[in-house]
Amino acid sequence: MTDHTLAVLDDPGRIAPEDRKDFFRRASGHYRAHVPEGYDPPPHHRPLAAGSFAAHQLLGAAADRRSRAGSAVVTYKKRIRARVMRTAYRADLRTSRLDPGLAVFGAYWNRGVSCNPAAIAAKARELMPGIRPVWAVSSRHADRVPPGTEYVIEGSRAYWRAMARATYLINNSSFPGGFTKRPGQLYLQTHHGTPLKTMGLDQRRYPACADGTDFAKILAHTDQWDFSLSSNPHSTEVWDRVYPSPSYAHLNLGYPRNDVYFTTTPTEITALRASLGLAPGQTALLYAPTHRDYEKGFVPRLDLERVSRELPDDYVLLVRAHYFYGSPAGVTGARVIDVSSHPSTEELALASDALITDYSSLMFDYACLDRPIITYAPDWPAYRASRGTYFDLLSGEPGETPGAIATTEDGLIGLLRSASWDTDATAKLREAFRARFCPYDDGGAAERVVRRFFMTS
Repeated sequence: MTDHTLAVLDDPGRIAPEDRKDFFRRASGHYRAHVPEGYDPPPHHRPLAAGSFAAHQLLGAAADRRSRAGSAVVTYKKRIRARVMRTAYRADLRTSRLDPGLAVFGAYWNRGVSCNPAAIAAKARELMPGIRPVWAVSSRHADRVPPGTEYVIEGSRAYWRAMARATYLINNSSFPGGFTKRPGQLYLQTHHGTPLKTMGLDQRRYPACADGTDFAKILAHTDQWDFSLSSNPHSTEVWDRVYPSPSYAHLNLGYPRNDVYFTTTPTEITALRASLGLAPGQTALLYAPTHRDYEKGFVPRLDLERVSRELPDDYVLLVRAHYFYGSPAGVTGARVIDVSSHPSTEELALASDALITDYSSLMFDYACLDRPIITYAPDWPAYRASRGTYFDLLSGEPGETPGAIATTEDGLIGLLRSASWDTDATAKLREAFRARFCPYDDGGAAERVVRRFFMTS
């Protein structure tokens, strides 16, 4: 109880600075009225026992100094360690030979095993037993690595040794910390979505996403690519402009991560649904909004409890927060399931009956399933102004709008209750959207990529 009182006292969000002294006085009186006779308080309780606010302040200041000193020591040790690792890495670049079978994979800034790189690694193991996939993973996400998967921790000696010796490098974003590409190394940039929002150099016009972005570093990274994977002509056109470099060629082969939308059997889908707690006959709506550059945490633009309450009894909401937020959505409801921590977006898509999203690139992949896509965009003008987009998602035009549209919570609820989210008109919009953005996806993208990248490079 006393520790909690002191924690409240020292929290500026709970007690205003001008009120702290009075709060301390009252807490001290309460403490002295209830402390057992003869009790020897621990050091951090003694100012409270003595009724000395000044002593409490001095004790807190000393603790802050110790904390800062400890942090400085930790930071210094990390810098020294990183310097030692980079020195060893440079030595490896000079003295070691490339391993013709070693392929280093990374996804989402080393967050785990997923997306296009995961599908490529799986197909490479099947078609090319001589390839040894090793994953680069940050220490914070090592627990996400599937059992039996070989990996190295980002920044470790094993990581830099692998980066120096690998013949093949595959990533859907970048390898944090940078690396020196050696002659003979081949780098495949798979990307991780079709661009609706501005990317690369196009972001320079939008301060909300350009702030703190090192565009020279982006261009230097682009110059390391040998191949850029694309899932549609729109993506190829955008990548060519926003990541300009003569170093790489486009591979218009489709997204390997989307192969499962064509190869997963009905029996497997039934098992996926059961694993999520979905009962037979329930309609599962996957709500997967993207992040906003101007927001730090997951901010649902829906009252999810209200939405679930007003939907038909056999409806369930699967809520997926964007991976940038790094934590569950923290939502509850009678028919709301938080699936933010589920390792596979593709499995969630397969298990659902329809997608509700705003500006997430998941909509382009989901079109492969030919299932309804509902655009819920209450802040479309603000998003376009702050981030910029390549086309008008809400235009209602074939090839731009994937299905039904709602811009208010009431509108979305009404749309879902009336079943007007799945009509002949929305099916035609979805067909045109799929034709534009999924022309290369047919279930064989991973094999095409493996044969092109590993077998003919």
